[in-house]
Amino acid sequence: MNEEKSGQAQEELDLQAILKKAEQQTTFPDVPLDEFQPPTYDEWKEACIALLKGAPFEKKMYTKTYEGITFSPMYFRKDTDPILPKKSFPGMDDFMRGAKPNGYIESPWGIAQSCDETMPKENNELLKHEIDRGSTIYNVCLDKATVSCVDAKDADKPGEGGCSITTLQDMHDLLSGLKLDKYPLYIYAGASAVPMLSLVVATLKSSGQDVKSLKGIIGANPVGELVATGKNGQSLAKLYDEAYEAAKWAIKNAPGLKTCFVRSDVFSNGGANDIQEVAYSLAVATDYIRAMLERGLTIDEAAGQVAFEFSMGANFFMQIAKLRAVRPIWSQIIEAFGGSTEVQKMFIHARPARFFKTVYDPYVNMLRNTSEIFSGVVGGLDSFENPPFDEVIRKGDEFSRRIARNVQIMLQEEFGLLQPIDPAGGSWAVETLTKQVKEKIWEEFKVVEAKGGIVDALKEGYPQEQIGLILADRFKKLELRRDRIVGSNMYPNMTEVRLDPREEDFAENKKLRSADIAEYVEDIDSKFCQDALAKIKEAKGSMEAVIEAAKAGATLAELREALTCPKCAENAEEIEKIDAHRWSERYEALRMITEEYKEKNDDNVRIFLANMGPIPQHKARADFTTGFLQVGAFEVLGNNGFPTEEEAAATAKESGADAVVICSTDATYPDIVPKLAPMLHEALPNATVFLAGEAPKDLKETYDNAGIDKYISVKANCYEILQALQKKKGMIE
Repeated sequence: MNEEKSGQAQEELDLQAILKKAEQQTTFPDVPLDEFQPPTYDEWKEACIALLKGAPFEKKMYTKTYEGITFSPMYFRKDTDPILPKKSFPGMDDFMRGAKPNGYIESPWGIAQSCDETMPKENNELLKHEIDRGSTIYNVCLDKATVSCVDAKDADKPGEGGCSITTLQDMHDLLSGLKLDKYPLYIYAGASAVPMLSLVVATLKSSGQDVKSLKGIIGANPVGELVATGKNGQSLAKLYDEAYEAAKWAIKNAPGLKTCFVRSDVFSNGGANDIQEVAYSLAVATDYIRAMLERGLTIDEAAGQVAFEFSMGANFFMQIAKLRAVRPIWSQIIEAFGGSTEVQKMFIHARPARFFKTVYDPYVNMLRNTSEIFSGVVGGLDSFENPPFDEVIRKGDEFSRRIARNVQIMLQEEFGLLQPIDPAGGSWAVETLTKQVKEKIWEEFKVVEAKGGIVDALKEGYPQEQIGLILADRFKKLELRRDRIVGSNMYPNMTEVRLDPREEDFAENKKLRSADIAEYVEDIDSKFCQDALAKIKEAKGSMEAVIEAAKAGATLAELREALTCPKCAENAEEIEKIDAHRWSERYEALRMITEEYKEKNDDNVRIFLANMGPIPQHKARADFTTGFLQVGAFEVLGNNGFPTEEEAAATAKESGADAVVICSTDATYPDIVPKLAPMLHEALPNATVFLAGEAPKDLKETYDNAGIDKYISVKANCYEILQALQKKKGMIE
């Protein structure tokens, strides 16, 4: 043992000596590279064509995106030299290369892990736990009722999607012991920030804390809520009046706080491409700026109140380009309004796009989230929320939250992403893509502005129509499996046990929350509270009056009611809302139908593979077909192949299958199909007979006449075929 330790010590000394010698060496011998001849593009292209084995080069090597941009297989300096940022630096000019000259070196991006426990006290503990484990921002996720300013006792589902807040005591329980002078606080407040901000401020004042130290975002997004719901409770003019009051108060009393939170998820969750997501978000922010200027804020005051949240999508390089492109455009917009250089800097919070997360094979979401935060960091963001991998199934637990948080910590501390400043700068591909994305965002933004702004465009239905077209295109490509979702429309895990959704007991939540609220209300001076609420209308909704009413004991809904203008409610804009979707939702629904039918009836769609010939002859087609059909969670009956058509038909009959797929090679099909297909129909009169592969044009009619009902190939519509089999089985009408 001593000898082993002595040996290790000697090795360490030797290593240190080598490192010391390496550090002292300042001159190095020239290494000629003449033996390496730089290949030309044409030579590279010829090598690619050879590897593609006949597949068209232009189709395989160029990638078309939903943004109308085509990725080239290779980029060259001679083509990108004019757009390289040779004289532009991070923190300068139009901020394309970042808002800060030193990137993340002195100020790392904020780790804003969302805390969504239903009960305020439990969420308080979670907020502290997140900070203790490495988060740097208190990020409170409110439940749907609270965002809508509905008291928990009147809510249908208290705790749905977040923390339930109704009273001043709730807010005290939520914020108790938080170091708000050290860490920023993020709260998305819905259509108006005034009620929630008032509860926060009233709580701090009641506990003797300095409000000026409050920083972060307690922000509203009235146009975003209009897009998500189709109609707000008040007109936008009234909600902008409230936004003005919140901004004016924050500028004076909490200068580190932002009260406008433009979140792009209302567009990205609808299926928008990255151009649409950014252009429409910029249009929303521009509408806010105009409204604040009309009400008396300066451009520097108004712009300083705006924070953006963008969704990081599945296309890695597109996300980098998106963030690099949006900063110059926002800078240009604020400059056009007369804003100073300082407020031209864009504050960007981001999170992975919920649209691209799946219920099946949910652990793949970890990989998706990691890629998306990586692209966001390279693109340059200010803070990031990495949700648990199971967020589309349930609220996170200690395991999923820890994994999500640690991804950010690892990227900062172990992977060194705090060191490079604008790491994508100068990349021929990224610079080209940034230019293309920037131009397209600007063009789409101008289209919206030409329609009178985002609100008029929404009334016309323009963004809804454009996003709907992209969503339909996404779903179509998923049906054909041109876009692939691991675990959903490709490579399904047939042994997967779905995660326990841990559904909340909303009735119990309501009972507990109602008891808390009742206890609180009993303890306040109701007359004093009502007088304070009446003064809100007298003061025309001033923040100070609302704060005083909150201190007097008014609930969130009572504050909202006191702010409400009946005429403004009647005049509230109404538009076609943009529903939230996920790209995998249709395949997930399809698979769930099969699983529920199987559990209820102890039966399934059973598909017999008529594998013809030895294994090498049919295996490729049989494997493809099996994976194709298992997407619907169907039972696939495989075998090692049949030497004759008679044996295949006889075994198929014994199986009693709902469908049969003939699997072999194109070369053997002309001899097999005309004989086997009629035999299969005779053996299983009610079965659908498929052929694995695409029929050549000259044989299509022959195969169809023989009895082939449909074809399973890379060109087949997977979704439609699986759904048709479900209908035939009686799983769906």
